[in-house]
Amino acid sequence: MKKSFWIETLGCPKNKVDSEKIAGTLLLDGMSAAETPSDANLIVVNTCSFVEQAREESIATVFEYSQMRSEDVQLVVTGCLAERYGDEIAPTLKDDVDAIAGFGVPVSISSKPDIPKFDLLNLPRPKREEPWGYVKVAEGCDRICGFCAIPSFRGPQRSRSISDIREEVLSLEVQEVVLVAQDLASWARDRSESSEGIVDLVNQISEVVSWVRLLYLYPSSLSGELLEVIANSPVPYFDLSLQHVSGPLLRNMRRWGDEEKFTGIIRRIRKLRPDATFRTNFIVGYPGETENDHDQLMRFLEENEIDWCGFFPYSKEAGTYAETLGGEVPETLVMERLREIGDLQDGITEKKRDSQIGEDVTVLIERKGIGRSHHEAPEIDGVIYVPDTLKVGNFETVTIREALGVDLKAEVRKPDHWREDG
Repeated sequence: MKKSFWIETLGCPKNKVDSEKIAGTLLLDGMSAAETPSDANLIVVNTCSFVEQAREESIATVFEYSQMRSEDVQLVVTGCLAERYGDEIAPTLKDDVDAIAGFGVPVSISSKPDIPKFDLLNLPRPKREEPWGYVKVAEGCDRICGFCAIPSFRGPQRSRSISDIREEVLSLEVQEVVLVAQDLASWARDRSESSEGIVDLVNQISEVVSWVRLLYLYPSSLSGELLEVIANSPVPYFDLSLQHVSGPLLRNMRRWGDEEKFTGIIRRIRKLRPDATFRTNFIVGYPGETENDHDQLMRFLEENEIDWCGFFPYSKEAGTYAETLGGEVPETLVMERLREIGDLQDGITEKKRDSQIGEDVTVLIERKGIGRSHHEAPEIDGVIYVPDTLKVGNFETVTIREALGVDLKAEVRKPDHWREDG
């Protein structure tokens, strides 16, 4: 009887791609995907360790699976937590897991410990069941952001070739591809032998798939050409990695920009494409953040009306520049600021969603009764409820009829002559 596996993925879309690559290797090893964790002979927990909360969730998930599995089921921990803290967590987890495997270490129950590491970037992955998929175009990062430890365990940026990326996109057989990397706009800058850049990549991938969406764009890397390519595409969605808008605080983060520069970028994009959608993330409570800094961020959000925002409390990470800074913000004040800014953004997002009522939009039907337009990135933004009769994988034009918080409800657009006839 074929042995089966279950992969539990925590963290960002880049981790999800890694899990699909691991699944691809397990399938090639002759295993099959289990329908539920209780059916699996091998359980793999792909962990996240970006911030303390993510590490706690990862450990809790490992313990949960350890307690539920039977004695003949193997449990393997992989991903960022395993790579960054493998030696530290090994004593704690020695009675709960069978192996802790860092990046590129095989997780198959048939693998031997002395098998060389493999490159997750270039492993095969199974055909997607959904009509969209993430594609990781590079691994690692060359930036030195003050709060981030990712370069210390993911390593320097290593970009894939366009031909390899294109081949993977074609193998997925999807209608939408979401390109991801730690520093997406800097793709190929580490490939000295190539003159290609992110614009070339987007143009070539757009030739083989209908929708191309880009996640994690550093504002300092946004060339005018890239802005225009995205703005003129079917998916004018700008996921800008801002982190804050206070100039002095950003310099302490070892980041580029300020409120004026970011506002200028947003206005330029909206001039090119008025219906462009914006997403970003902000850190609240970074060392030295003052009440004026917080008020400046609130004002920025009010003035620019970003569609989607994520807010995260600052997490002290070992080995980072921020760890050495003074001016720690009390946790109670951080939580207060998070609530205040979250309430503000909820109102902005609700207003933006209400403004779409009555609009005709093109949606990709991603599963029965659920679609997404260019305004919604998969898994992180809202969705659009559509009639169950619309076929999964198709693009359809629908009319937005109702806003349900972050989600929308739509009906199939009636032909113009129906509208005229009432």
